[in-house]
Amino acid sequence: MLNRTIASLAIACALVAGSAVTASAQQTAPIGVSYQPALYWSLPYYIASEKGWWKEVGLEPQFSTFPSGAPQMAAAGSKSWDVGGTGSAPATLGAQRFDILTIGITNDESVGNAVMARKDEAEAIRKNPQSLRGKQMLLTTNSTGEFAALACLAKWGLGGKDMQIVNLNQQEIISAFATGTGALAGVWAPNIYTLEERTGAQLICSGRDVDVTIPGALVVRRVYAEQSPDKVAAYLAVYLRAIAWEKAHRDETIKLMKEFYQKTGVNLPEKYLAREIDTRPTFTLDEQLKLFDRSRGTSDVDQWFTKLVEYLKSTGTLQEAPQPRNFATDAYLKRVAADPKLREFAEGK
Repeated sequence: MLNRTIASLAIACALVAGSAVTASAQQTAPIGVSYQPALYWSLPYYIASEKGWWKEVGLEPQFSTFPSGAPQMAAAGSKSWDVGGTGSAPATLGAQRFDILTIGITNDESVGNAVMARKDEAEAIRKNPQSLRGKQMLLTTNSTGEFAALACLAKWGLGGKDMQIVNLNQQEIISAFATGTGALAGVWAPNIYTLEERTGAQLICSGRDVDVTIPGALVVRRVYAEQSPDKVAAYLAVYLRAIAWEKAHRDETIKLMKEFYQKTGVNLPEKYLAREIDTRPTFTLDEQLKLFDRSRGTSDVDQWFTKLVEYLKSTGTLQEAPQPRNFATDAYLKRVAADPKLREFAEGK
């Protein structure tokens, strides 16, 4: 009888351990998740919701969306969200102004931040970029789009002061450029494809063309992270599970991407959705840990954000340069990796 009881207890313990992630879902906790809609890096939030993965780790996301990173970071000051995804430029500003931590990388969007010109003007600009002096460039300032655009101008021997910079959000840029305003448009995907479809505009320079790596950032308010580290780790695990799933299910990813984009009025042919996948690398848990690895002194993430800080200082947006190691941390990725069940969940096993 005693042996039978012990055996029963052992089986019960094994069942509990084997369903640790699922068990936590019976009591879900709210978490404020902020992002910008109809972007490739925000697709994992939609996939996770469609698949029911938030509940599996005990989270109930309360989503808030923003047209760009600047207002998103400003909203952090009022604690209107806890975690989220954003561009690396607003993530850096958020670190300086609102104590925001970068805890992961959404994707490498170096190709997805670009300068566009009209089809009938693109070749002339390539041959003689100095002809742009005094003309208008439509940009969303304090963004990765501006970061790439200014790097492109520098490659052509121009600076931001050599053109008239017009600060607009991305939808305003599309509308204005489509009606003839501006010589150049600084946009990010999928707005690149929308301009191609509507106006025949051509991409004449991207971040990758000027050797600028532009990461997207997974972020959290520092106070929230310190108060709720387990929730932050669970949030990362959900996002990483969606990334792992995307890599294994390309066709269904394109289908869900189309649905996700259409919900905010972005309708694109599948060739552009496939281009999103092909030009924007994403990173699994182990790949993320390598990007943040400082065992050799400076990580890849440190190097990327250092260049971003230099850009923000050059525009006068930042007076002091925050050190990436003070706001970019792999502590919560390591927390996922150290928990066998959470790691398994994040890897989609």
